[in-house]
Amino acid sequence: MDKIRNFCIIAHIDHGKSTLADRLLEFTNTIQVTEGQMLDDMDLEKERGITIKSHAIQMEYTYRGEKYILNLIDTPGHVDFSYEVSRSIAACEGALLIVDASQGVQAQTISNLYMAIEHDLEIIPIINKCDMASAMPEEVEDEIVELLGCKRDEIIRASGKTGMGVEEILAAVIERIPHPQGDESAPLQALIFDSVFNSFRGIIAYFKITNGVIRAGDKVKFFNTGKEYVADEIGVLKMEMVPRKELRTGDVGYIISGIKTSKEVKVGDTITHVARPCDKAIAGFEEVKPMVFAGVYPIEAEEFEDLRASLEKLQLNDASLTFQPESSLALGFGFRCGFLGLLHMEIVQERLDREFDMNVITTVPNVSYHIYDKQGNMTEVHNPGGMPDPTMIDHIEEPYIKASIITTTDYIGPIMTLCLGKRGELLKQEYISGNRVELFYNMPLGEIVIDFYDRLKSISKGYASFDYHPDGFRPSKLVKLDILLNGESVDALSTLTHFDNAYDMGRRMCEKLKELIPRQQFEIAIQAAIGAKIIARETIKAVRKDVTAKCYGGDISRKRKLLEKQKKGKKRMKQIGNVEVPQKAFLAVLKLD
Repeated sequence: MDKIRNFCIIAHIDHGKSTLADRLLEFTNTIQVTEGQMLDDMDLEKERGITIKSHAIQMEYTYRGEKYILNLIDTPGHVDFSYEVSRSIAACEGALLIVDASQGVQAQTISNLYMAIEHDLEIIPIINKCDMASAMPEEVEDEIVELLGCKRDEIIRASGKTGMGVEEILAAVIERIPHPQGDESAPLQALIFDSVFNSFRGIIAYFKITNGVIRAGDKVKFFNTGKEYVADEIGVLKMEMVPRKELRTGDVGYIISGIKTSKEVKVGDTITHVARPCDKAIAGFEEVKPMVFAGVYPIEAEEFEDLRASLEKLQLNDASLTFQPESSLALGFGFRCGFLGLLHMEIVQERLDREFDMNVITTVPNVSYHIYDKQGNMTEVHNPGGMPDPTMIDHIEEPYIKASIITTTDYIGPIMTLCLGKRGELLKQEYISGNRVELFYNMPLGEIVIDFYDRLKSISKGYASFDYHPDGFRPSKLVKLDILLNGESVDALSTLTHFDNAYDMGRRMCEKLKELIPRQQFEIAIQAAIGAKIIARETIKAVRKDVTAKCYGGDISRKRKLLEKQKKGKKRMKQIGNVEVPQKAFLAVLKLD
């Protein structure tokens, strides 16, 4: 056990975690690195250059004549995937904190660092990209020393591109990170920190053993669900899975036991033996809190069950996705899904399309609100369609967050203007070092979910970084904005919005829909309404056939007769015709700015 080291890599987006992981794998001769980011195995990750999933891999390294086993977990950097990071941290004893030499400490660096410190992890600070012309290792060292309170000589300078500093990192991992603690003779306790679905072998769970030993063929049970299985195959994770006869305390590995239904595997559950169970589950796992809710509907109504199966399989691999069935007048049956943020929502939609071939429509994302009626009863509403009658409502509370934004002093003005426009209140601002400043804001979560992050990046030319934590609910003046097509409300487009923004938003939504809805044979009225009051309107003109073309000369009454006949037909069409809203219209309304 004292030859095992479990560690993860944490950093802000694009600070070079996955590239540095490649160098570590190459240096320890685990694999031949043929292309960049070997651990990012999803096509989506390669295309976007981001890590979405945590990836575990085992390396062997000989240091001063002794052989060590190093279990590395590469983690995502984006704020939407911080739940992946929290699970990886729970399975480790140490963390490599990577900071970009040209960008310095950013918001996500700090928030991931605090998560690691809460779990008492040993932190090894590394400055990456030191080979770049724009690198400022001296200043970044000052920031790290101030943040961590460590000594200057503990900070390792490295480069994921050239491989500089990789030997020092491996030496530091072995010398500074403690080996796993645990009792091999105690009853088995293993923490599940991830799972994947394999269409041939069922569900594969990844775990880390804190106490005891597991052997192939053992009868095991999952503590929280109480289900019992036989461990058909256990083993360790290299680039592919390598079967082993037994795994001991401190090992990280996988278990295949022919589990078919996804509800039976819960990430954060504890595996133990049937014959000699442990007395309590392993603690230290927080329940995930979805921030953004949106309806996901199949385009063909009969694909509803397929969509349910796809979402369940996706949930195995992405434990932060939550969903429950709901129905809508315009879209039929579907699911109300909870996501950690907009990027997470986009990724889930892409993965449904690529991995399960599911074509879906997603409604306008919103957050959950607390609605109090006149008697003082509270209901939680995720969907504007579920709102009670306005006359019954006493007041509505919406979720707030505490946001921290780190930026250079040049962009303070525009960022403050953006936050004020989103109803933010400035709490305080602190100068970190040199010309970098951290702003703390209280803001409504509903204002952030749609486009805040993109606009922050464009205002600050990519230099501002953003991180947030939930901060309770507060009363606020919200109204339900409905979109009507020919007098019929489209429930998929209705949103809850602040009273001050409603007029502007209603007008913009109508204008956008006018561009995107194809013209029909009859006139279409697009209206935005609050309750019974219409606040904006646009009209799509009808496509008309020239019915008088076949009249050459003759009396005007002949032409008028044809036009009257056409007019009657148009009127009838308008009564029975229904308007199809294309998927791109739904999406464009989300990205109004």
